[in-house]
Amino acid sequence: MAITHPSFGTLDDNRIIFFDTTLRDGEQSPGFSMNLEEKLRMAEALSELGVDVIEAGFAIASPGDFESVQSIARKFAKDGPVVASLGRANPADILRSAEALKPAARKRIHIVLATSELHMRVKLRMSPEEVLDLTTSSVTLGRQHAEDVEWSAEDGSRSDPDFLCRCVEAAIKAGATTINIPDTVGYSMPEDMARIFRDLRNRVPGIEKVILSAHNHNDLGMAVANTVAAIQAGVRQIESTINGIGERAGNASLEEVAMALRTRRDALPYTNSIVHQKLLKTSKLLATITGFDVQPNKAIVGRNAFAHESGIHQDGVLKDASTYEIMTPESVGWTTNSLVLGKHSGRAAFRDKLATLGYTVGDNQLNDAFRRFKDLADRKKVVYDEDVVALVDDEVVRGNDRVKLLALTVATGLGTKPMATLALEVDGDRRDGMATGDGAVDATFNAIRHAFPHDVQLKLYAVQSVTGGTDAQARVTVRLEEEGKMVDGQGADTDTIVASARAYVHALNKLLVKRQRTAPGEIQAALSA
Repeated sequence: MAITHPSFGTLDDNRIIFFDTTLRDGEQSPGFSMNLEEKLRMAEALSELGVDVIEAGFAIASPGDFESVQSIARKFAKDGPVVASLGRANPADILRSAEALKPAARKRIHIVLATSELHMRVKLRMSPEEVLDLTTSSVTLGRQHAEDVEWSAEDGSRSDPDFLCRCVEAAIKAGATTINIPDTVGYSMPEDMARIFRDLRNRVPGIEKVILSAHNHNDLGMAVANTVAAIQAGVRQIESTINGIGERAGNASLEEVAMALRTRRDALPYTNSIVHQKLLKTSKLLATITGFDVQPNKAIVGRNAFAHESGIHQDGVLKDASTYEIMTPESVGWTTNSLVLGKHSGRAAFRDKLATLGYTVGDNQLNDAFRRFKDLADRKKVVYDEDVVALVDDEVVRGNDRVKLLALTVATGLGTKPMATLALEVDGDRRDGMATGDGAVDATFNAIRHAFPHDVQLKLYAVQSVTGGTDAQARVTVRLEEEGKMVDGQGADTDTIVASARAYVHALNKLLVKRQRTAPGEIQAALSA
């Protein structure tokens, strides 16, 4: 049965709305901070992917969050995604969301309120009747500032079924247009989620007038399975993140849900707006921005997702790919033609290759990336797509970093104390550093600390090869911790020491973003809804 929704008009019953919370719930993952430019770039990629709703942030959490929501709200026209801001069920949060969303062509105020006995007693310290009253008053206020209001029952999957029905009924009567039941702590199993939504559909008056939504966490590894079960039980909005990032073990992975819908249309005969061929590009962009790669065996976007080592599997795939592949690599954005340009290639050919790989760059960014490409082509026999992606990510995606590596020289050898000399650009000013260390990498990191003094702990240093061969680019991951805040940075270069410096500087920039984000303690609890 079709319903009418203020943001989407008349919707057929088989239409699935993709609500992406990478920029809100996803960014709460330890180390996953993004600056404003990175959030805007990610929002643009989500729009190109076909996401229906982008949850841009939690406007009241900090001035930086407010600016991010406001900037993303300003970015999209009427044909773009709905932009949402999360807030708790109190006037200050709702009004802050409303203010941040003013520039949006299509906006949604998202209100969260706990409904489980445990959360009401321990966190809210409110009675059930007080929560019911607050549900009504908060949604009523939200509707005064936006036609599209989503109401979420935090820890809804562990709430008393009768009380949950009463709260949902109150939210609908007050004007909520989307009702979301989160599995906030990832406790549920598929049959639990199906039961909850079937119960609501059978018992709550007016439920047929709103979109039902599911927001599942992955603590038991069942977020995607729970989301699919919810869809089969009548849910028509799914809340997810790219690469499944998010609090603790993360959220339902957008790319996995999207490809489940595409691949199993026999069991899931629903339509959606996701452009599947852009899933890999979006996944890689997020990994570059955050510094966190997905694990090799990650479904859909992991580098082993379409790899076959077993002789029996290889033989079957060579005869007919469908013997062991239920979807094609190309359907999610993988390409079998990875050989790219050479050192004699021109700027126009390089721009065309970038477009093929999904990058749209301005002239200045093109010049920087092309300079890196020519330098790489001089040092490498063969340049692959993966090489181009790695260098473009360094030059383009991180072009707005406050700290940049300008120069690096390292002297080392057998029986010699390694010494590193480098130059950084910090907020436009040049700073020089020199230091020795226990090895070339240690000396380089010490030189960075000399040029830009800071006190952090190095928690992880890892090196992997972008492609094969002794001339391959190294991709280095560095994890830094400062006062409990943890960040990952990545860098790539044919010189492992240079790649290490790039990775450390990338992580350092993320720490600078983290320092500016100081959400109040009581806000943090609501963020995981």
